[in-house]
Amino acid sequence: MSSIVVVGANWGDEGKGRIVDFLAEHAAASIRFQGGNNAGHTVVNHLGTFKLHQLPSGVFNPGCLAVLGPGMVISPEALSKELAEVEQAGVTVNLCISDRATFCLPLHALEDTLEEQRLGDKAYGSTRQGIAPAYGDRVMKKGILVGWLKQPEVLVERIQFLLDWKLPQLRALYPDFNFTQSAQEMADWLLEVSAPWRDAICNVSTPLKALQAEQSNLLFEAQLGAGRDLVYGEYPWTTSSNVVSAYAGIGSGLPALRPERVIAVAKAFSSSVGTGTLITAMEEQDAFRELANEFGATTGRPRDMGYFDAVATKNGVELQAATEIALTKLDCLTGLADLKICVAYQGEHSENPIWPQTAALAPVYEKMDSWSEDITGCRQFDELPIAAQQYVLRIEELMGVPVSMVSVGPGREQMIIR
Repeated sequence: MSSIVVVGANWGDEGKGRIVDFLAEHAAASIRFQGGNNAGHTVVNHLGTFKLHQLPSGVFNPGCLAVLGPGMVISPEALSKELAEVEQAGVTVNLCISDRATFCLPLHALEDTLEEQRLGDKAYGSTRQGIAPAYGDRVMKKGILVGWLKQPEVLVERIQFLLDWKLPQLRALYPDFNFTQSAQEMADWLLEVSAPWRDAICNVSTPLKALQAEQSNLLFEAQLGAGRDLVYGEYPWTTSSNVVSAYAGIGSGLPALRPERVIAVAKAFSSSVGTGTLITAMEEQDAFRELANEFGATTGRPRDMGYFDAVATKNGVELQAATEIALTKLDCLTGLADLKICVAYQGEHSENPIWPQTAALAPVYEKMDSWSEDITGCRQFDELPIAAQQYVLRIEELMGVPVSMVSVGPGREQMIIR
Protein backbone atom coordinates (compact mmCIF):
# COMPACT_ATOMS: atom_id res chain seq x y z
CA MET A 1 0.00 0.00 0.00
CA SER A 2 1.11 3.54 -0.72
CA SER A 3 -0.49 6.71 0.65
CA ILE A 4 0.51 9.70 -1.46
CA VAL A 5 -0.34 13.28 -0.50
CA VAL A 6 -0.18 15.89 -3.27
CA VAL A 7 0.10 19.46 -1.99
CA GLY A 8 1.15 22.91 -3.20
CA ALA A 9 4.54 24.40 -2.38
CA ASN A 10 3.58 27.98 -3.19
CA TRP A 11 0.34 29.99 -3.35
CA GLY A 12 -1.82 27.57 -5.28
CA ASP A 13 -2.24 27.08 -9.04
CA GLU A 14 0.92 24.94 -9.13
CA GLY A 15 -0.58 22.20 -11.30
CA LYS A 16 -1.65 19.72 -8.63
CA GLY A 17 -4.57 18.55 -10.79
CA ARG A 18 -2.33 17.16 -13.52
CA ILE A 19 -0.15 15.38 -10.96
CA VAL A 20 -3.14 13.74 -9.26
CA ASP A 21 -4.68 12.79 -12.61
CA PHE A 22 -1.37 11.18 -13.62
CA LEU A 23 -0.96 9.25 -10.35
CA ALA A 24 -4.62 8.20 -10.11
CA GLU A 25 -4.11 5.46 -12.71
CA HIS A 26 -2.78 3.27 -9.90
CA ALA A 27 -4.95 4.56 -7.04
CA ALA A 28 -7.98 2.94 -5.42
CA ALA A 29 -9.21 6.24 -3.98
CA SER A 30 -8.67 9.93 -4.78
CA ILE A 31 -9.53 12.16 -1.83
CA ARG A 32 -9.99 15.93 -1.46
CA PHE A 33 -9.38 16.82 2.17
CA GLN A 34 -10.05 20.59 2.48
CA GLY A 35 -11.33 23.66 0.68
CA GLY A 36 -14.35 23.95 -1.55
CA ASN A 37 -15.51 25.65 -4.72
CA ASN A 38 -13.06 28.55 -4.46
CA ALA A 39 -10.22 27.24 -6.62
CA GLY A 40 -9.89 25.03 -9.66
CA HIS A 41 -7.65 22.14 -10.66
CA THR A 42 -7.15 21.88 -14.41
CA VAL A 43 -6.88 18.37 -15.83
CA VAL A 44 -6.05 17.54 -19.45
CA ASN A 45 -6.45 13.93 -20.59
CA HIS A 46 -7.85 11.84 -23.42
CA LEU A 47 -11.39 12.94 -22.50
CA GLY A 48 -10.67 16.65 -22.83
CA THR A 49 -9.81 19.61 -20.63
CA PHE A 50 -11.59 19.92 -17.29
CA LYS A 51 -11.55 22.52 -14.52
CA LEU A 52 -12.44 20.71 -11.32
CA HIS A 53 -13.42 22.66 -8.23
CA GLN A 54 -14.73 20.12 -5.71
CA LEU A 55 -14.33 16.69 -7.29
CA PRO A 56 -10.88 15.16 -6.75
CA SER A 57 -8.66 15.11 -9.84
CA GLY A 58 -8.47 11.30 -9.80
CA VAL A 59 -12.14 11.09 -10.77
CA PHE A 60 -11.28 10.08 -14.35
CA ASN A 61 -9.99 6.67 -13.27
CA PRO A 62 -13.21 4.58 -13.34
CA GLY A 63 -11.86 2.22 -10.71
CA CYS A 64 -11.00 5.03 -8.31
CA LEU A 65 -13.29 5.99 -5.42
CA ALA A 66 -13.76 9.78 -5.52
CA VAL A 67 -13.99 11.07 -1.96
CA LEU A 68 -15.01 14.50 -0.70
CA GLY A 69 -13.66 14.52 2.85
CA PRO A 70 -15.01 15.93 6.11
CA GLY A 71 -12.52 18.80 5.95
CA MET A 72 -14.29 20.30 2.93
CA VAL A 73 -17.07 22.86 2.61
CA ILE A 74 -19.48 21.76 -0.11
CA SER A 75 -21.26 24.14 -2.50
CA PRO A 76 -24.19 21.85 -3.37
CA GLU A 77 -25.49 23.30 -6.63
CA ALA A 78 -21.98 23.77 -8.02
CA LEU A 79 -21.16 20.17 -7.15
CA SER A 80 -24.20 18.90 -9.07
CA LYS A 81 -23.18 20.94 -12.13
CA GLU A 82 -19.56 19.76 -11.93
CA LEU A 83 -20.66 16.16 -11.59
CA ALA A 84 -22.94 16.51 -14.64
CA GLU A 85 -20.10 17.95 -16.75
CA VAL A 86 -17.80 15.06 -15.91
CA GLU A 87 -20.50 12.45 -16.51
CA GLN A 88 -21.39 14.04 -19.87
CA ALA A 89 -17.79 13.33 -20.91
CA GLY A 90 -18.45 9.63 -20.38
CA VAL A 91 -17.02 9.29 -16.89
CA THR A 92 -18.73 7.01 -14.38
CA VAL A 93 -18.08 8.60 -11.00
CA ASN A 94 -17.78 6.34 -7.96
CA LEU A 95 -18.55 9.09 -5.46
CA CYS A 96 -18.41 9.18 -1.67
CA ILE A 97 -19.19 12.41 0.22
CA SER A 98 -18.52 12.83 3.92
CA ASP A 99 -21.56 13.29 6.13
CA ARG A 100 -19.32 15.46 8.35
CA ALA A 101 -18.44 17.99 5.65
CA THR A 102 -20.35 21.27 5.97
CA PHE A 103 -22.23 23.30 3.40
CA CYS A 104 -21.13 26.48 1.71
CA LEU A 105 -24.49 28.12 1.02
CA PRO A 106 -25.57 30.97 -1.29
CA LEU A 107 -25.97 33.00 1.91
CA HIS A 108 -22.25 32.52 2.55
CA ALA A 109 -21.37 33.68 -0.96
CA LEU A 110 -23.49 36.79 -0.45
CA GLU A 111 -21.81 37.49 2.88
CA ASP A 112 -18.38 36.97 1.29
CA THR A 113 -19.16 39.42 -1.51
CA LEU A 114 -20.54 42.10 0.82
CA GLU A 115 -17.48 41.87 3.06
CA GLU A 116 -15.05 42.23 0.14
CA GLN A 117 -17.02 45.27 -1.00
CA ARG A 118 -16.96 46.75 2.50
CA LEU A 119 -13.18 46.30 2.74
CA GLY A 120 -12.61 48.12 -0.54
CA ASP A 121 -8.89 48.47 -1.28
CA LYS A 122 -8.14 46.40 1.85
CA ALA A 123 -10.05 43.37 0.52
CA TYR A 124 -8.50 39.91 0.86
CA GLY A 125 -8.85 39.02 -2.81
CA SER A 126 -11.51 36.39 -2.12
CA THR A 127 -13.11 34.47 -4.98
CA ARG A 128 -16.43 35.41 -3.31
CA GLN A 129 -17.63 31.82 -3.25
CA GLY A 130 -18.42 32.01 0.48
CA ILE A 131 -15.59 29.83 1.75
CA ALA A 132 -14.46 32.03 4.66
CA PRO A 133 -17.98 32.57 6.06
CA ALA A 134 -18.73 28.84 5.67
CA TYR A 135 -15.62 27.84 7.61
CA GLY A 136 -16.33 30.63 10.09
CA ASP A 137 -19.78 29.20 10.79
CA ARG A 138 -18.24 25.76 11.27
CA VAL A 139 -15.86 27.15 13.90
CA MET A 140 -18.77 28.95 15.59
CA LYS A 141 -20.66 25.64 15.65
CA LYS A 142 -23.38 27.02 13.39
CA GLY A 143 -22.43 25.07 10.26
CA ILE A 144 -24.86 22.83 8.38
CA LEU A 145 -23.61 19.25 8.10
CA VAL A 146 -24.00 17.51 4.76
CA GLY A 147 -25.26 14.43 6.59
CA TRP A 148 -28.34 16.33 7.79
CA LEU A 149 -29.72 16.01 4.25
CA LYS A 150 -30.77 12.54 5.39
CA GLN A 151 -32.53 14.00 8.44
CA PRO A 152 -34.81 16.72 6.96
CA GLU A 153 -36.35 17.67 10.31
CA VAL A 154 -32.89 18.24 11.80
CA LEU A 155 -31.84 20.12 8.66
CA VAL A 156 -34.64 22.68 9.00
CA GLU A 157 -33.99 23.07 12.73
CA ARG A 158 -30.26 23.72 12.26
CA ILE A 159 -30.80 26.15 9.39
CA GLN A 160 -33.22 28.11 11.56
CA PHE A 161 -30.64 28.11 14.35
CA LEU A 162 -28.10 29.52 11.86
CA LEU A 163 -30.45 32.20 10.53
CA ASP A 164 -31.51 33.38 13.99
CA TRP A 165 -27.86 34.04 14.78
CA LYS A 166 -26.52 35.28 11.45
CA LEU A 167 -29.20 37.46 9.87
CA PRO A 168 -29.31 40.19 12.57
CA GLN A 169 -25.54 40.58 12.30
CA LEU A 170 -25.58 40.84 8.51
CA ARG A 171 -28.43 43.35 8.49
CA ALA A 172 -26.57 45.51 10.99
CA LEU A 173 -23.24 45.40 9.16
CA TYR A 174 -24.24 45.61 5.50
CA PRO A 175 -26.82 48.24 4.45
CA ASP A 176 -27.35 46.47 1.11
CA PHE A 177 -27.99 43.06 2.65
CA ASN A 178 -31.20 41.46 1.42
CA PHE A 179 -32.09 37.85 2.15
CA THR A 180 -35.66 36.60 2.45
CA GLN A 181 -35.52 32.78 2.30
CA SER A 182 -36.97 30.89 5.23
CA ALA A 183 -35.31 27.89 6.85
CA GLN A 184 -37.83 25.58 5.20
CA GLU A 185 -37.21 27.12 1.77
CA MET A 186 -33.45 26.72 2.20
CA ALA A 187 -33.89 23.11 3.26
CA ASP A 188 -36.16 22.37 0.30
CA TRP A 189 -33.61 23.93 -2.06
CA LEU A 190 -30.79 21.87 -0.57
CA LEU A 191 -32.77 18.67 -0.97
CA GLU A 192 -33.56 19.56 -4.58
CA VAL A 193 -30.05 20.49 -5.77
CA SER A 194 -28.37 17.62 -3.92
CA ALA A 195 -30.56 14.96 -5.55
CA PRO A 196 -27.87 13.82 -8.05
CA TRP A 197 -25.42 12.90 -5.28
CA ARG A 198 -27.36 12.60 -2.02
CA ASP A 199 -27.13 8.80 -2.04
CA ALA A 200 -23.32 9.12 -2.01
CA ILE A 201 -23.30 10.66 1.48
CA CYS A 202 -21.69 8.37 4.05
CA ASN A 203 -19.10 8.06 6.78
CA VAL A 204 -16.13 8.12 4.42
CA SER A 205 -13.82 6.63 7.05
CA THR A 206 -15.52 3.26 6.56
CA PRO A 207 -14.64 2.67 2.87
CA LEU A 208 -11.22 4.27 3.28
CA LYS A 209 -10.32 2.02 6.21
CA ALA A 210 -11.46 -0.97 4.18
CA LEU A 211 -9.16 0.06 1.34
CA GLN A 212 -6.30 0.50 3.80
CA ALA A 213 -6.92 -3.01 5.09
CA GLU A 214 -6.68 -4.29 1.52
CA GLN A 215 -3.32 -2.54 1.10
CA SER A 216 -4.74 -0.33 -1.65
CA ASN A 217 -3.12 2.86 -2.96
CA LEU A 218 -4.69 6.06 -1.63
CA LEU A 219 -4.19 9.49 -3.18
CA PHE A 220 -4.83 12.67 -1.17
CA GLU A 221 -5.23 16.05 -2.87
CA ALA A 222 -4.95 19.52 -1.39
CA GLN A 223 -6.30 22.77 -2.73
CA LEU A 224 -4.09 25.88 -2.98
CA GLY A 225 -0.56 25.90 -1.51
CA ALA A 226 1.54 26.42 1.60
CA GLY A 227 1.59 30.20 1.20
CA ARG A 228 -2.21 30.23 1.58
CA ASP A 229 -2.43 27.97 4.64
CA LEU A 230 -4.63 29.50 7.33
CA VAL A 231 -1.95 29.10 10.02
CA TYR A 232 1.37 29.17 8.15
CA GLY A 233 0.54 31.22 5.05
CA GLU A 234 0.76 34.96 4.40
CA TYR A 235 -1.96 35.86 6.90
CA PRO A 236 -4.45 37.47 6.44
CA TRP A 237 -4.17 36.85 2.67
CA THR A 238 -4.75 33.15 3.16
CA THR A 239 -7.49 30.67 2.49
CA SER A 240 -9.71 29.57 5.39
CA SER A 241 -8.48 26.00 5.83
CA ASN A 242 -5.28 24.04 6.40
CA VAL A 243 -3.67 23.10 3.09
CA VAL A 244 -0.59 21.40 4.55
CA SER A 245 0.03 17.66 4.27
CA ALA A 246 -0.28 17.22 8.04
CA TYR A 247 -4.02 17.90 7.67
CA ALA A 248 -4.52 15.26 4.95
CA GLY A 249 -5.54 12.52 7.36
CA ILE A 250 -7.80 14.71 9.47
CA GLY A 251 -9.53 16.30 6.50
CA SER A 252 -9.97 13.02 4.63
CA GLY A 253 -11.46 10.84 7.35
CA LEU A 254 -8.28 8.96 8.28
CA PRO A 255 -6.87 10.93 11.24
CA ALA A 256 -4.14 8.35 11.92
CA LEU A 257 -2.74 8.62 8.37
CA ARG A 258 1.03 8.28 7.98
CA PRO A 259 1.68 8.90 4.27
CA GLU A 260 4.61 7.19 2.56
CA ARG A 261 5.06 10.02 0.05
CA VAL A 262 4.34 13.74 0.14
CA ILE A 263 4.69 15.37 -3.27
CA ALA A 264 5.00 19.15 -3.15
CA VAL A 265 4.03 20.60 -6.52
CA ALA A 266 5.78 23.76 -7.71
CA LYS A 267 5.82 25.59 -11.00
CA ALA A 268 9.12 26.21 -12.76
CA PHE A 269 8.34 29.89 -12.17
CA SER A 270 6.26 31.80 -9.62
CA SER A 271 2.64 32.86 -9.99
CA SER A 272 -0.03 34.07 -7.62
CA VAL A 273 -3.65 35.17 -7.84
CA GLY A 274 -5.40 37.14 -5.13
CA THR A 275 -3.88 39.51 -2.61
CA GLY A 276 -0.36 39.47 -1.22
CA THR A 277 3.15 40.28 -2.30
CA LEU A 278 4.95 38.39 -5.06
CA ILE A 279 8.57 39.24 -4.28
CA THR A 280 9.92 37.99 -7.63
CA ALA A 281 7.33 39.71 -9.84
CA MET A 282 8.49 40.29 -13.41
CA GLU A 283 8.50 43.85 -14.71
CA GLU A 284 6.83 42.81 -17.98
CA GLN A 285 4.28 40.08 -17.28
CA ASP A 286 1.63 40.21 -19.97
CA ALA A 287 3.37 38.27 -22.76
CA PHE A 288 4.61 35.54 -20.43
CA ARG A 289 1.17 35.25 -18.77
CA GLU A 290 -0.46 34.70 -22.15
CA LEU A 291 2.20 32.19 -23.18
CA ALA A 292 1.81 30.19 -19.96
CA ASN A 293 -2.01 30.64 -19.89
CA GLU A 294 -1.88 31.89 -16.32
CA PHE A 295 -5.44 32.84 -15.43
CA GLY A 296 -7.44 31.68 -12.41
CA ALA A 297 -9.39 28.47 -13.06
CA THR A 298 -12.34 29.67 -10.96
CA THR A 299 -12.46 33.42 -11.58
CA GLY A 300 -10.42 33.86 -14.77
CA ARG A 301 -8.39 36.56 -13.01
CA PRO A 302 -4.89 37.12 -14.44
CA ARG A 303 -2.19 35.72 -12.17
CA ASP A 304 0.81 37.76 -11.08
CA MET A 305 3.93 36.32 -12.74
CA GLY A 306 7.43 36.04 -11.32
CA TYR A 307 10.74 34.22 -11.43
CA PHE A 308 11.16 31.01 -9.42
CA ASP A 309 11.30 31.97 -5.73
CA ALA A 310 13.53 29.42 -4.02
CA VAL A 311 13.11 31.10 -0.62
CA ALA A 312 9.31 30.88 -0.53
CA THR A 313 9.31 27.47 -2.23
CA LYS A 314 11.85 26.03 0.21
CA ASN A 315 9.64 27.22 3.06
CA GLY A 316 6.64 25.58 1.38
CA VAL A 317 8.51 22.32 0.86
CA GLU A 318 9.43 22.25 4.55
CA LEU A 319 5.91 23.16 5.71
CA GLN A 320 4.57 20.33 3.59
CA ALA A 321 7.13 17.84 4.95
CA ALA A 322 7.72 16.97 1.30
CA THR A 323 9.58 13.83 0.36
CA GLU A 324 9.81 14.95 -3.28
CA ILE A 325 8.89 17.71 -5.71
CA ALA A 326 6.86 17.69 -8.90
CA LEU A 327 7.99 20.59 -11.10
CA THR A 328 5.37 21.73 -13.60
CA LYS A 329 5.29 23.91 -16.73
CA LEU A 330 9.02 23.75 -17.45
CA ASP A 331 8.12 24.06 -21.13
CA CYS A 332 6.80 27.59 -20.55
CA LEU A 333 10.34 28.83 -19.88
CA THR A 334 11.54 27.90 -23.37
CA GLY A 335 12.83 31.01 -25.11
CA LEU A 336 12.80 33.17 -21.95
CA ALA A 337 16.10 34.99 -22.37
CA ASP A 338 16.15 36.53 -18.88
CA LEU A 339 16.06 33.34 -16.79
CA LYS A 340 16.96 33.51 -13.12
CA ILE A 341 16.16 32.08 -9.69
CA CYS A 342 15.63 34.05 -6.49
CA VAL A 343 18.02 32.47 -3.97
CA ALA A 344 17.67 34.97 -1.09
CA TYR A 345 15.90 38.13 0.09
CA GLN A 346 17.46 41.36 1.25
CA GLY A 347 15.93 44.22 3.20
CA GLU A 348 13.76 44.56 6.28
CA HIS A 349 12.36 41.23 7.59
CA SER A 350 14.70 39.22 5.35
CA GLU A 351 15.62 37.03 8.34
CA ASN A 352 11.96 36.08 8.81
CA PRO A 353 10.67 36.50 5.27
CA ILE A 354 7.45 34.49 5.26
CA TRP A 355 5.49 36.85 7.49
CA PRO A 356 5.15 39.65 7.03
CA GLN A 357 5.74 39.59 3.28
CA THR A 358 6.41 43.25 2.62
CA ALA A 359 7.32 45.33 -0.38
CA ALA A 360 10.50 46.25 1.52
CA LEU A 361 11.93 42.85 0.63
CA ALA A 362 13.98 42.61 -2.55
CA PRO A 363 15.00 39.39 -4.34
CA VAL A 364 18.59 38.27 -4.77
CA TYR A 365 18.83 36.52 -8.13
CA GLU A 366 21.09 33.86 -9.57
CA LYS A 367 21.33 34.04 -13.36
CA MET A 368 20.59 30.78 -15.21
CA ASP A 369 21.30 29.76 -18.79
CA SER A 370 18.21 29.69 -20.98
CA TRP A 371 17.24 27.37 -23.82
CA SER A 372 15.30 27.78 -27.06
CA GLU A 373 14.59 24.14 -28.01
CA ASP A 374 11.01 22.81 -27.91
CA ILE A 375 10.93 20.40 -24.97
CA THR A 376 7.26 19.37 -25.10
CA GLY A 377 8.21 16.08 -26.81
CA CYS A 378 10.87 15.08 -24.27
CA ARG A 379 10.05 11.94 -22.31
CA GLN A 380 13.36 11.31 -20.52
CA PHE A 381 15.30 13.78 -18.39
CA ASP A 382 18.46 13.43 -20.47
CA GLU A 383 16.48 14.41 -23.58
CA LEU A 384 16.09 17.92 -22.17
CA PRO A 385 18.57 20.62 -23.26
CA ILE A 386 21.54 20.87 -20.90
CA ALA A 387 20.40 24.31 -19.72
CA ALA A 388 16.95 22.92 -18.82
CA GLN A 389 18.55 20.01 -16.95
CA GLN A 390 20.79 22.41 -15.03
CA TYR A 391 17.79 24.57 -14.14
CA VAL A 392 15.95 21.59 -12.63
CA LEU A 393 19.05 20.33 -10.83
CA ARG A 394 19.71 23.77 -9.32
CA ILE A 395 16.16 23.90 -7.98
CA GLU A 396 16.61 20.41 -6.57
CA GLU A 397 19.84 21.49 -4.86
CA LEU A 398 18.20 24.57 -3.35
CA MET A 399 15.15 22.63 -2.12
CA GLY A 400 17.08 19.77 -0.51
CA VAL A 401 14.66 17.09 -1.73
CA PRO A 402 14.58 15.34 -5.12
CA VAL A 403 12.62 16.61 -8.09
CA SER A 404 10.99 13.31 -9.02
CA MET A 405 8.58 14.54 -11.71
CA VAL A 406 8.90 17.22 -14.39
CA SER A 407 6.02 18.18 -16.67
CA VAL A 408 6.76 19.56 -20.12
CA GLY A 409 3.13 20.03 -21.16
CA PRO A 410 -0.42 19.60 -19.87
CA GLY A 411 -1.00 16.02 -21.10
CA ARG A 412 -0.49 12.84 -19.08
CA GLU A 413 2.13 11.64 -21.56
CA GLN A 414 4.15 14.85 -21.06
CA MET A 415 5.41 13.84 -17.63
CA ILE A 416 9.08 13.02 -17.11
CA ILE A 417 9.68 10.62 -14.22
CA ARG A 418 13.17 10.75 -12.74
